[in-house]
Amino acid sequence: MITEREIFLTDPEEKAKVVEFLKGFDLTFTGIIDYTMGLFDDGKLIGTGSLGGRVMRDIAISSDYQRKGLTHRIIRNLQGESNRRGINGNQIFTKPKNVPVFEHMGFKCVAVAEPYAALLESGTDTLEDYLARVRTFLGSGEGKNRGAIVMNCNPFTLGHRSLVEYAHNNCDEVIIFAVQEDRSVFPFSNRFTLIKQGVKDMKGVEVISGGDFIISNATFPTYFIKGTDELAAQTKLDATIFATRIAPALNITVRFVGEEPTDKTTLAYNQAMREVFAENGIELKVIPREQKGDQIVSASSVRRALAADDWETVYRMVPKTTLTYLRSEDGQKVIRNIKMQEAFKQMEGKTK
Repeated sequence: MITEREIFLTDPEEKAKVVEFLKGFDLTFTGIIDYTMGLFDDGKLIGTGSLGGRVMRDIAISSDYQRKGLTHRIIRNLQGESNRRGINGNQIFTKPKNVPVFEHMGFKCVAVAEPYAALLESGTDTLEDYLARVRTFLGSGEGKNRGAIVMNCNPFTLGHRSLVEYAHNNCDEVIIFAVQEDRSVFPFSNRFTLIKQGVKDMKGVEVISGGDFIISNATFPTYFIKGTDELAAQTKLDATIFATRIAPALNITVRFVGEEPTDKTTLAYNQAMREVFAENGIELKVIPREQKGDQIVSASSVRRALAADDWETVYRMVPKTTLTYLRSEDGQKVIRNIKMQEAFKQMEGKTK
């Protein structure tokens, strides 16, 4: 008799069994995972599925047990857990060959990035719901040269400001999509406010949330987890969703990005956008990074300076709006967290 139950990831042995099981399906057990369930036959793990927020992921069934309706059983379990958590809509990140299976269960395909990955969704808060809200706020943009920038801004710097200025000078309207995923040291609510404050003097520049469809846990978890094997799949999927669904719906014809000389993830993302956008008639403009003296202005440089109490560097790299925030109670709280994280890194380095 096949039974199902939650797998408690706080138990190292239980987690190790899931990790080992998923290796056989080329699935990496990384990123946000809030809940994992397993199917067992006489105590042997034969199938599993997990939830990360509203994303269903790492769904796999042993070959001897496939085509027995067990995928439906995993999905029902995950949907039930989602409902208990107050989540009314789900997304699935899977391989393209599995799209028909999940479509048969009522999921709708958002985009496919061959040969790597596909994203499907069901319930509420779908991509169409998101785009309808954005169109209501921004208008159609028809007849205008509308550009876009996606920004995390951890925190907002003069480098970000320079990129927006370039886009502003080359477009009638600029939409800034702020990365909503709360995986950065500066909380999303603060990052969103810093972006708005940093560009409020530019007419025709609007700041909106990127929601669950731009550099999110569903489309691009490796943006927040550097160097995993899923990088190629997720960079292409995220770029495909933007080029085939978001840009056409919002009449976006060009996207602006900063040049990236070192970071592997951002380099791969820029390359994926270059290839996918060219296939879909979207222009990609890569702008050289802002420099102050011999230093490239970047959020990571600001964070390092904050950890070291190097306020001279911070003053050179951030606008007054960000500086005011950093001196506030909320900003000081984040700075304490940065220093604590840096201290842990140094402790780990000494113990290795």
